[in-house]
Amino acid sequence: MALLREEKQQIINHFKTSELDTGSSEVQIALLTFRIKALTEHFKENKKDFHGRLGLVKLVNRRRKLLDYLKRSSSERYTTLIKELGIRK
Repeated sequence: MALLREEKQQIINHFKTSELDTGSSEVQIALLTFRIKALTEHFKENKKDFHGRLGLVKLVNRRRKLLDYLKRSSSERYTTLIKELGIRK
């Protein structure tokens, strides 16, 4: 469930913090979120794909660690990102 190049570029352009930014925490979290959403849709149709589910768990854990880091370093950037992505309620 890889993102297309155009989709990935749009996500990077929307969440980047500076002109040359491609790897900040916000960008990484946004990319992981869109991959997680795509995999979640995949698992609604393929309930027995347990190997893919393991990959999903790893992606969710990586996103959680990045969110924890962002919350520690800059809580205002954390809250704006959470609201934009709609992942915490």
